[in-house]
Amino acid sequence: MEHLDVVVVGAGISGISAAVHLSRACPQKSVGILERRESIGGTWDLFKYPGIRSDSDMHTLGFSFKPWKAEKSIADGPSIMAYLRETIDEHKLMDKVRLSHKVTAADWSSADARWELTIQERDAVKKMSCNFLFMCSGYYSYDEAYDAKIAGIDEFGGQVVHPQFWPEDLQYEGKKVVVIGSGATAVTLVPSMAKAGAQVTMLQRSPTYMVARPDHDAIANFLRKVLPDSWAYGLTRFKNVAFQNYLYKQTRKKPEQVKQRLLGFVKQLLPDGYDVDKHFTPSYNPWDQRLCLVPNADLFKAIKKGSADIVTDEIDTVTQGGIRLKSGASLDADIIVTATGLKLAVLANVPFTVDGDAVDFPSAYTYKGLMFSGVPNMVSTFGYINASWTLRADLTSDWVCRLLQQMDANGADQVVPQLRAEDAGMQERPWIADFPAGYMQRVMHLFPKQGTGPWRNTQDFALDKKFIGKAPVADSALVFASSADHVEETLPAQSAG
Repeated sequence: MEHLDVVVVGAGISGISAAVHLSRACPQKSVGILERRESIGGTWDLFKYPGIRSDSDMHTLGFSFKPWKAEKSIADGPSIMAYLRETIDEHKLMDKVRLSHKVTAADWSSADARWELTIQERDAVKKMSCNFLFMCSGYYSYDEAYDAKIAGIDEFGGQVVHPQFWPEDLQYEGKKVVVIGSGATAVTLVPSMAKAGAQVTMLQRSPTYMVARPDHDAIANFLRKVLPDSWAYGLTRFKNVAFQNYLYKQTRKKPEQVKQRLLGFVKQLLPDGYDVDKHFTPSYNPWDQRLCLVPNADLFKAIKKGSADIVTDEIDTVTQGGIRLKSGASLDADIIVTATGLKLAVLANVPFTVDGDAVDFPSAYTYKGLMFSGVPNMVSTFGYINASWTLRADLTSDWVCRLLQQMDANGADQVVPQLRAEDAGMQERPWIADFPAGYMQRVMHLFPKQGTGPWRNTQDFALDKKFIGKAPVADSALVFASSADHVEETLPAQSAG
């Protein structure tokens, strides 16, 4: 059985961040990156729908250690993939990547201080072991999308497409397309398909807050002309993180003011008389769910041009030729796109055991949003819902390197977060709190809980920089141990004489 010091599961943004940090801070460690698909890139290689792009700026979605140099700060999928491939090439990581390696089980042995992994490699099953497991597999299922159970969808005479499984040969020029949904995917698809010649209707049950901004960052592009790339990137990243944090905090403190300002911007971009209250005014406060980014106001331009429209209504049933709405109106369609969301997954749905006992993650507490109570030598990357994913991925990767260094310094080969006496009776909260978006709420019962003290998943980058980035790794909730101690404890007593 092949054995490595560290196994990273996933070769998307999180896994690449992990591998680069490990190569720099822990070069003596043997590392393997297991990727279930036949290509690196994760989300950015999986999704192929028209217009696929980042929904945050690349100065924060990019890695802390690799400046984003392109003029466009809101980047398309192919540009992001080129950036990821370049990162892998620069750090010579491809020899560590094992493609078509899907982890199907992970079993921890305290006696051996190692994880034994069961891996599906195409048609073969094999085993691999490691001392430390770093899960960078994202938070949604690659195999299934969320099934919104739309009445009558099987009766539709045209083509039904989900963005996660976009057919490369789909012809939609000159067709009537209904995109069901109001999130980032729908907001990306509608103007992109309209620009390519489709007549597109975005059918939403309820509106989403939207904010238009240029896909070029003028300040970033100016700084890059007068400063070294790393300086320009660092300043732009600081600026954008500060603005994101300020905006989010304002939505918590002054939600009505932020709401009116956002809606005011939208009204300026739409035709006179357009029903902004109906189609762009949600029933919740800004950032109770994610804001939708509209680069270069492309959605609003398509509405003005007449190649796209928004209908706010509920579906009664899908018919042979389109969709009948509960209001009694109907939408004709040649193609229906179900941009109804992702199906979330906890740790890639891998079953875990610790010393033969199945791990029940909903009963566990998260340790700083990184580890799980009672589960040794395993860290998982989970990014932000209110900022760029990579900000936390980089923090997590750095923390793992410091944890491994601490283990070596302590002569420990295992570390586990354990609830302390002082934690008894602490308040329980869901993994993601104060974020009522449906795609999260549907699965929160499957995720670990959070509590107080080190048992928080803050979702606050400014706080996490202190809580995770600068705080000492060792604390009273992390228990370091050696398998040698475990062996001594379990050896039978030797008789004298």
